[in-house]
Amino acid sequence: MIVDCAMYRNGRRSQAPGDLSDALDEARAAGDAFLWVGMHDPTEKEFEHVSAEFGLHPLAVEDALTAHQRPKLEVYDDSLFVVLKPVMYDDDADRVSTGELMVFIGDSFVVTVRHGEGAALAAVRQRLEQDPEVLGHGPTAVLYAVSDAVVDQYIEVAAELQADLEELEAEVFSPSSADTKNTAARIYGFKRQVLEFRRATSPLLQPMDRLALGNVPFVHEHAQPFFRDVADHLTKANEYIEGLDRLLSDALAAHLAQMGVRQNDDMRKISAWAAMAAVPTMVAGIYGMNFEHMPELTHRWGYPGVVLVMAGLCLALHRMFKRRGWL
Repeated sequence: MIVDCAMYRNGRRSQAPGDLSDALDEARAAGDAFLWVGMHDPTEKEFEHVSAEFGLHPLAVEDALTAHQRPKLEVYDDSLFVVLKPVMYDDDADRVSTGELMVFIGDSFVVTVRHGEGAALAAVRQRLEQDPEVLGHGPTAVLYAVSDAVVDQYIEVAAELQADLEELEAEVFSPSSADTKNTAARIYGFKRQVLEFRRATSPLLQPMDRLALGNVPFVHEHAQPFFRDVADHLTKANEYIEGLDRLLSDALAAHLAQMGVRQNDDMRKISAWAAMAAVPTMVAGIYGMNFEHMPELTHRWGYPGVVLVMAGLCLALHRMFKRRGWL
C-alpha cells in the first residue's frame, strides 16, 4: 500500500495531484520539484501501477516485490535501484532481525518500498521536511538520508550487542557458572545473530563506496562527501561486527577450555577417592583369603592394628592429594 505520497518544491512539501502520471509531469515541468512515493509491503497489483507510471525496470520491480535481496546498487536506463537491509535488535529475546528497504531514484521521483515492520521512514521524511535546504537537492537527498538512517541504526545495534556480549563474557569467566550447556548454547546463538547482522552490513560497503566515488546516474555529484560520511560510518559498523565475531570465537574457545579443565579436575578428584578406596579394599582382600598360616589372625591386637593401618594409609593419601590440589 502507498503510505505517503507528496511533491516537494524547493525542499518544501506540497500537495501532489491525485494521478501519479500528472504529478510526475508537473514535477518535471517545474524543474525544481520531485515526487516521493512511499510504499509498505505492496501487492503485485499495487506496485504494477506505480512501476508503470514511473517506468521502473522489470527486473528491479521483481526484486522489490519478491524481497529477500542482498544489499546492492543497480543502474538502469531510467532509474537507480538501491537495496538496503535495516537491522533491529530485540534485547529481551537476544534476537537480530532484518527488514528490507528498496529505493528507486529517477528523473524527478523517488519510490521507497519497505518490507517488514522495521525501518519506518516517517521519521526520516519528517527530519528532511524540517530541513528544506537539504531536501532541496532532490532525490539524492532522500537516498542520502535513508542510507544514513539505516547505517546509524547499524551502529546503535552494534553497541547493544557489545553490551550483551560483555554480560555473556562475565558469565563465561564466572567461577560460579555451572550450567555449561546453556552458556555454550548462548554463545552459539549469539554468533548466529552476529552472522545475520553481517549479512546486512558487509554487502552494503561496495554500493556506498560507489556512491561516494560519484559518477552514478541520478545522484548529484555534490553529494559525494555525504555518501563518503555514510561509507565511513558503515566501515565503523563492520569493524564493530568483526570485533564481536572475534570476541565470540575467543569466548567459545575459552569456555570449551574451561570445560576441559573442569573435567580434568573432576577426573583427578574421582581418581583420588578411588585410590583411597582401593587401599583398604586391597588390605581387606588379603585378609579375606583365609590362609591358615597368618599370624595376625590369632594375634589379640591384629584386627584393630589392621584397621589403624588402613586408616593411616587413607589419611596419608588424602593429605598427599590435598597438597597437590586434587581434592
